[in-house]
Amino acid sequence: MKLMGAYYGEWLRSERLLDGQKCASAERVFIWADTDQRTLETGRALSESLLPDCAVAVHSLGESQDDPLFNPLSTASPPPDLRIAAKSHQDAFRTLNLILTGDPNASRVHTLNTASTMSENLLLEYANGFMGSDLGWGRLNALNLFEVMKLHSVYADLTRKAPAYARPRGGILLTRILASIAQAATGTGTPDALGHVGDRLLVISGHDTNLSNLSGLLGLTWRLPGYQPDDTPPGGALVFSLWKESTGRMLVRTQYIAQTLDQMRARAVLTMKAPPASQMLDVRGCEGEATDGSCPWPSFERAVHQALHP
Repeated sequence: MKLMGAYYGEWLRSERLLDGQKCASAERVFIWADTDQRTLETGRALSESLLPDCAVAVHSLGESQDDPLFNPLSTASPPPDLRIAAKSHQDAFRTLNLILTGDPNASRVHTLNTASTMSENLLLEYANGFMGSDLGWGRLNALNLFEVMKLHSVYADLTRKAPAYARPRGGILLTRILASIAQAATGTGTPDALGHVGDRLLVISGHDTNLSNLSGLLGLTWRLPGYQPDDTPPGGALVFSLWKESTGRMLVRTQYIAQTLDQMRARAVLTMKAPPASQMLDVRGCEGEATDGSCPWPSFERAVHQALHP
C-alpha cells in the first residue's frame, strides 16, 4: 500500500492536485477507514506515502464500532444456490485440491465459499513472495493460481454483485461517494459527503466486498493482466475522478487500478513510467456518453440515482 500511495502521490502531483513542495496539501486529503485492523493500516500506509513527511490524518469510528458505511447489514442475506456454480467449475476445484493435498481427486474442498477463501489465501502467499515449500506446499505457481482464482471470482459474482445483494449492502457507500463528488463539483457543502469543501482527494479504505457491491450496482466490469474478470486483489481501488473541461463542463472518469501479482511479488516501485495496471470503466447508463470512461457529471449523477432507486 505504501508503494501504491507513492504512485498516487506522483500522479496527483502531476495533475497539480497535490503540492509536491509543501505540506499544505495534507489538509486537503481526507481518509476514512473501516475499523478493522487491516483497513486502518491500509489508510495509515497511504497517509504516510502520499505526502511523505506530512501529517495526513486517518479518520474512522471507534475501534470496537461497526461502521455501516462498509457493512450495513448485521446478518447475511440468504445466499443464492451455489451448488450449480460449483458443479460448473470442477476443473478449478480439482486444481485447488491438488495444491492443498497433492491429490486432484481429493475432496477436501467442495463448497464454493470455502474454495473462495482458500484461493485468496493462496493468492496472498504468492503476492507476499513466498518461495519453495512455503508457496502452496511447493505446488503453487502462477498458472494454477490463475485457475483456482476462478472460484473466488464466481463466488463474488453470485453473492456480492447481483443487484438484490449489492443494493442493500453497497447503497449507503455509493450514496456517500455520490454526495462527496457532488460536493467537489459544486464547491458547496453537501449532506452525506465525506470530507470537507475544497478537499482534493478522498480515500475510503474498505474491503473487496465493497468493491464488488459497487461494481454490481454500477454495472462495472474489468479485466486486468493476470487476474480473473472483475477480480479484486489486495490494494485494488475503484477511482472516481472529477474533471473540468475548458468549457466548464464537468466529467467523472471511473477506473479500476491494482498492482499486478508480479509487481506485488517483486515489491516493484510504482511510478508514472512504471504504473500499476489500470482500466477505464463505463458506468451503466453512461455508455457512449464520452470516450476514455468519462461521463458528464449530470449523466453520472442520474446513473447513480438509477442504480440506487431503480
